[in-house]
Amino acid sequence: METYRSYGALLLLACSSMASPDAMAQSQGSQSSTGSTNTTAARNANRRVEALQKQVTEQGQQIEALRRQAAEQETRYKELQDRLSSQEAKTAAAPQRPVPMPAPGSKIAEEKPAPEGAAAEASDTSTRPVRVGVAPSEEAQAPPVAQLFDEPSILTPKGSFVLEPSLQYGYSSNNRVALVGYTVIPALLIGLVDVREFKRNTFIGALTGRWGATNRMELELKLPYVARSDSTISREIFTGSATDNVFNTHGNGMGDIEAAIRYQIADGRDNNKPYVVGGLRFKARNGKDPFEVPTDCVTRCIGNTTGTGLPLELPTGSGFYSLQPSLTFLLPSDPAVFFGGLSYTYNFQRNDVSRTVQGGQKEFLGDVKAGDVWGLNFGMGLAINERSSFSLGMELYTVAPTQQNGQTVIGSVRTQLASLLLGYSYRYSNKSVFNVSVGAGLTRDTPDFQLTVRFPMSF
Repeated sequence: METYRSYGALLLLACSSMASPDAMAQSQGSQSSTGSTNTTAARNANRRVEALQKQVTEQGQQIEALRRQAAEQETRYKELQDRLSSQEAKTAAAPQRPVPMPAPGSKIAEEKPAPEGAAAEASDTSTRPVRVGVAPSEEAQAPPVAQLFDEPSILTPKGSFVLEPSLQYGYSSNNRVALVGYTVIPALLIGLVDVREFKRNTFIGALTGRWGATNRMELELKLPYVARSDSTISREIFTGSATDNVFNTHGNGMGDIEAAIRYQIADGRDNNKPYVVGGLRFKARNGKDPFEVPTDCVTRCIGNTTGTGLPLELPTGSGFYSLQPSLTFLLPSDPAVFFGGLSYTYNFQRNDVSRTVQGGQKEFLGDVKAGDVWGLNFGMGLAINERSSFSLGMELYTVAPTQQNGQTVIGSVRTQLASLLLGYSYRYSNKSVFNVSVGAGLTRDTPDFQLTVRFPMSF
């Protein structure tokens, strides 16, 4: 019995010895498995953190790129707005279909940053151009108002150059001595002449260049060439003749060169305010003036006893330097455009002037000043279609008397000039416009008929 008990104790001890290593091995395996699981979780967490950091970095780069693009587009938007403000006067000069454009203060449509998990798509978005406002319409722009007056109502865009060849024809027929209407001094040039009727034909070909210095300022230079012919029908005095004599004379050559500068004072985009353009024009006296051409007087043109006083050759210039400030207004009012202007021409006095008579002799006249001129014009333009427009206007001038040695010349009075003008404009292409205008004199001192053709070309 004791033997059995000893054997049982030994058997129990053996079993315990065998079970202890298994338990230890199991315990060690459990600890090893737990450590491996913790390491894997840590690695996965680190990877997720790195991925999130990378995504945040990429999105930050995309946002920075979008900010740079927005700043660049803002700068470009301001440049376009300045350019549009200068071109709007030209496009609004004739009624046209509304063209969508960025309104002042409009917001810039930016691309939104890509959400998380869309880094690749956001990367593509960062290379896309940012839209500013609304794209302009591709429709053809309406033509400008048909030009009626010497001062244009629109400015040349910045950096652009406009070359405008023109031809003007004028016809006058009158039964008076006064030759007012072509910057000629009647009392000095003609003298005391018994003229019954005269007919005048004048051709002026000019080449005008305009350059846009800025979006609001342009420079102009005009080179004219003048060809004139006069026919004077008169009857000799102190002879008792019953026959009229015809006195024909001609003249041609370079006219007075003109230079001008114009600046846009107001753009007129708000509250239906007009566009306002200020101008300053200077006219030289390089053309042959009335004092240089010889007359048919023998010694003097006084009392009309030694000649008619008429020039043997017609002048091509006025004989005086002049300066002309002006203001031009343009108010678009669909479907019409209203325009007008004010001007004042100051003629500089000439000192120690002498007139040429036959034989090369000189007749001393002293100090001479041509009368200053006030001008007013107004009109309306109407678009016929997208290429053609029609204009109607009126031009008024008042000319002060001529002065000699500080005194008003005998027979020189204030003169009123008025013309009714009709104009038509056809846009031949995006770079060229054909313009024709017809004028009719409303007073006796104004040319009876005037035809002007212009063909401005943009470069």
